[in-house]
Amino acid sequence: MYQNVNSSFPASWPLSIQVAPEELARIQAEFSGEYLGILEQARTGSLPPPTDRRFQSEAWRANPLALLNAHLWQLSSRAMNRMVDAAQVSESLRNRLRFSVMQWLEATAPTNFIFTNPEVQQLLLESGGQSLASGMRLLLEDISKGRMSQTDESGFELGVNIAVTPGSVVYQNSLMQVIQYAPLTDKVHARPLLIVPPCINKYYILDLQPENSFVRYAVEQGHTVFLISWRNPLPGDTDGTATASWADYLEEGVLRALQVASDISRQPQVNALGFCVGGTMLASALALAHARGLQPVASLTLLTTLLDFSDTGVLDVFIDETHVRLREQQLAQGGLLTARELATTFSFLRPNELVWNYVVNNYLKGLPPPAFDLLFWNSDGTNLPGPFLTWYLRNTYLENKLCTPGGVQIGGDAIDLSSLDMPAYVYGSRDDHIVPWRSAYASCRLLAGPRRFVLGASGHIAGVINPPAKKRRSYWSVAGQMAEGELAPSADAWFETATETAGSWWPDWVSWLTQHAGPQRKAPARPGNTRYKALEPAPGSYVRVRAV
Repeated sequence: MYQNVNSSFPASWPLSIQVAPEELARIQAEFSGEYLGILEQARTGSLPPPTDRRFQSEAWRANPLALLNAHLWQLSSRAMNRMVDAAQVSESLRNRLRFSVMQWLEATAPTNFIFTNPEVQQLLLESGGQSLASGMRLLLEDISKGRMSQTDESGFELGVNIAVTPGSVVYQNSLMQVIQYAPLTDKVHARPLLIVPPCINKYYILDLQPENSFVRYAVEQGHTVFLISWRNPLPGDTDGTATASWADYLEEGVLRALQVASDISRQPQVNALGFCVGGTMLASALALAHARGLQPVASLTLLTTLLDFSDTGVLDVFIDETHVRLREQQLAQGGLLTARELATTFSFLRPNELVWNYVVNNYLKGLPPPAFDLLFWNSDGTNLPGPFLTWYLRNTYLENKLCTPGGVQIGGDAIDLSSLDMPAYVYGSRDDHIVPWRSAYASCRLLAGPRRFVLGASGHIAGVINPPAKKRRSYWSVAGQMAEGELAPSADAWFETATETAGSWWPDWVSWLTQHAGPQRKAPARPGNTRYKALEPAPGSYVRVRAV
């Protein structure tokens, strides 16, 4: 016998969510006890500030009713999450329940409403209503833009104070431009580095401003850096971009860029780095090259990359057969997944930080968001071709075929990630909600060559963009370069042997990369060569195309 808790979920879910009676009774008893305790503290004036930082200001402390409301919201949040934990459902469904409950709780937080937020009320009185008037103006501006402002976008201009590392576009086709960055040292290593960023974002997350540019840092260490700047497809494009497939991105994107870097540097092999989806694409392209008897890369770096999609973290709540089939019906033959939809999806993975925080500050308090380079990049989204997206969803997130040798084929060639036997540096971020670090480690184990796994502090973006000069955060590693057979059997076993080092992981990576970069030689005087001429200065024209 089980207690029926809720039956108002979508038709694809069970008609009822059940909890064992004894566990339900325990949750109810603890809720009642805590509820009475909160009421008693409120009656005696001894109610402490809630632990949530949203309720820490003096305005909450000075308003007994608001303080009580905040405590009761926190109590309800704990109880609802305990109900989800106790529900007699599969783990996959439990994760969806957690996600749905999180959305409901964050949306109903008392901070989000004028009448339950004493900070907003105080500012409204002090400003004579100007704060609300300013908030309404900001809201109307965002409605006209069709998206919520997270930063002062007027504070940045591409090529002026963001994405400013000197370089030139030396190749372009309908999918991408290849940028070659100008040397910043008298001598450079013979073997260049090609960076493959994700095509679901603009590349310049890796080249924000000089003090936090990953690209500039690599160039300053004496590496000739090439980088793919993916084209942002738009509705109405007539060159076939909207029908570009996963295979097109591998063939005319990654493999073509590798050939360009090789030809210009006159090196038979280059070093290659992939970030996020860019890493998945890079590994797939290299496996495709290996299937054809080609070895274009001497070393491989993967940053927050999934190759094994067994555990995809919170994104799993969006992926099931029904959803993927719907996307295939909508987009498999062409069309675009819009940047706006992508941005909304990723924002609601962390709704308090990326949605409701801005509702409160922008619209209720009337405070325009400050200029922040990372959030400027975050607001500059890209569209995705439907055929690329639907292939990716089905073969990775839904069916996890990529990690099975021969599980997928590109143009008749079977993909086998275990054929990647070059030295590999694999990085994961400990608090990554998009690529869980244990999944990054599992992906590392698919590779066959010498592998070094490094775990950085913080999340998907902040963990990667962590320049040494900032002296922030830390990373974990195991001393020495681990060879085949020495990689621990599980992520947790690896972590038990790892040592934490304060600061950025970038110097550790450069030290590793230098071993595979070849001897130094005089830096080239100009970009490209007789075949690949400089087409325009970096950051190029493709990155300037904004989604509509």
